[in-house]
Amino acid sequence: MVIPVGPVVSRHPLSSPPEPSGRELPHYNWGPGGRQFAIGQSRSSVIAVLWSQRQNGRLYQVRGAGASRRLYTDGILHSQFNPRRIVTGSVWDLLWLGLYFHPRPEPQRVLLLGLGAGTVVRQLQMLFGELHVTAVENDPVHVRVAREQFGIEPEFATIHLDDARRFVARYRGPRFDLVIDDLFGGRGGIPSRAISCDRQWLSQLQRCLSPTGVLSINFADHDELKNSAVPAMLGRNSPVKSAFSLRCPATENVIAALLPYVAQSADLRAHLNATPMLAAQLQSGGLRYQARTLTSASYAAPQM
Repeated sequence: MVIPVGPVVSRHPLSSPPEPSGRELPHYNWGPGGRQFAIGQSRSSVIAVLWSQRQNGRLYQVRGAGASRRLYTDGILHSQFNPRRIVTGSVWDLLWLGLYFHPRPEPQRVLLLGLGAGTVVRQLQMLFGELHVTAVENDPVHVRVAREQFGIEPEFATIHLDDARRFVARYRGPRFDLVIDDLFGGRGGIPSRAISCDRQWLSQLQRCLSPTGVLSINFADHDELKNSAVPAMLGRNSPVKSAFSLRCPATENVIAALLPYVAQSADLRAHLNATPMLAAQLQSGGLRYQARTLTSASYAAPQM
């Protein structure tokens, strides 16, 4: 079924083909059969509802445009993935990008807080092959969609249907080479962080990291990062030796990448260019990002 697409607000903004994000809406024309096209949008990229379910007062939809699939919950975009492309051109790429400040990233264990429908799981598997992903998600419908609609097989990830704060507080297992905090919810179509990034939360996340592990935290915008406990933890005695804010043109989200070793922003581009799978995406503009050194004095919003 193909239906008109109304305005939505995204937890994660969209990569091409475009779709309304609640901020900058394209103009639409009607095509044959009641189909709705954005001006300049090909009919092959019509956004179709592939699956829909209303449960506990919430509307869940999987929408498709070409080979891309997107999970929306109450109009908020939670996941997007195209199996033909390793990158999304949006914020999901930034969640693992911090690994490439190292010249030869070889993560073996990843903790993903906020599975959604599993975009990052699919990307990590394509990038690194065999690795163990532990994913935590508190919405059973998201877990079902990840498995049935986005191809998250049991061998791809161990999924815990649990509250992330409770899981992290109780976790005593092997530590992780990458911890991703992508915990977002929302009300009335407006996305917001599900857990405040305060000192206690940062301390608990740090405890889950291996000595060489990278911590990646998603913030809705620069102000949310600035008002978190991240800037205050960046000091001489911190286990974090380098920190960066990562952004891409498609989104206002800011990812804090916290590293246990000294690195420069130029290292990231050099290492990406040395990775054939990503170098082509970087050169074609499919992989887009801006990296800025983050310090305790980083209060001015970065210029795009």
